[in-house]
Amino acid sequence: MTVEPSTEPTALTRPLAFWPRVARRAITGLVGALFETSAKLGARLPLARPARYGVMVDKDIAYGNSGEAAHLLDVYRPTGLEGSAPVVIYIHGGGFRILSKDTHWVMAIEFARRGYVVFSINYRLAPAHPYPAAAEDACDAYRWVVAHAAEYGGDPGRIAVAGESAGANLSTVVAAAACYRRPEPWARAVFETGVVPKVVIPANGILQVSDPRRFERDRSSNRLSQPIIDSCFANYVCGHHGVDVTAIPMPADGYGLADPLCVLEAHPPDRPLPAFYISCGTADPLMDDTRRLGEVVRKHGSTAVDAYFEKMGHSFHAWVIRPEAKRCWEETHAFLAQHLAAEQHA
Repeated sequence: MTVEPSTEPTALTRPLAFWPRVARRAITGLVGALFETSAKLGARLPLARPARYGVMVDKDIAYGNSGEAAHLLDVYRPTGLEGSAPVVIYIHGGGFRILSKDTHWVMAIEFARRGYVVFSINYRLAPAHPYPAAAEDACDAYRWVVAHAAEYGGDPGRIAVAGESAGANLSTVVAAAACYRRPEPWARAVFETGVVPKVVIPANGILQVSDPRRFERDRSSNRLSQPIIDSCFANYVCGHHGVDVTAIPMPADGYGLADPLCVLEAHPPDRPLPAFYISCGTADPLMDDTRRLGEVVRKHGSTAVDAYFEKMGHSFHAWVIRPEAKRCWEETHAFLAQHLAAEQHA
């Protein structure tokens, strides 16, 4: 559902007080600038060249007909690939508001150098494009990969969907769309492909966007992280970064696939869920969403490993040289190899 801003002074559009609004925008802007800058600088280093890892890249392939950059993806694949390889669809994070496939080249290379054909996607960003835009795009990209993976040496019968933070939410959306007969046309289209991903890798995800203040109530967030969590809800669900998130009532029918965790918790799937490897740092305020996802996947009879890394913060695995990040990646690759039977390259 998309909640349109209104000129009426309703609870939905009542402006947030000036200084909290400034703080929220400043913090989220600073975080975005940090990731954008570090990604761009890192991409210029010799160590960032895909060829160094035996990987080739096809850039800016359209998975939709809009002609917009939001509907482009990159394909990373091992050079000299013979036969078909398992597929990873990577969905970047960024609070539904910032970043892109170009900032997440590290993730794509990390999978491709291990023998996977990786489709790293863009999607429309909030607040200009609130829910369901990003979820719809993720589902459209999934259907495109199912139809076209073989053209790039990928096996559409062995697909993993991965992402971190907001991308973890969207990865779980794709899994839910493949396994639940949903009313949304874009979700139903995924279900009708009949192709369920074998593995989902939602890292440190915000899997229930609604009720952002639950993290404040359980004291897992702080003055730095809470405004960022609030902005996920304000931007993605409300389409307006300046609303007071404490004044917005929950709709009677919930927020649908904006909260994929709640969809899974509400009732069993129509098809068996994929296997899930769900990683999170213990210093990440979103850790409880990881715990809940692991519990509900196992409740529905599928494999779920929720792995916790001591004292690690949000998206720690992006800093791939850190020991805990290396351990997380090794566990991820082992899980994928178990369920996708990928050839593991050095």
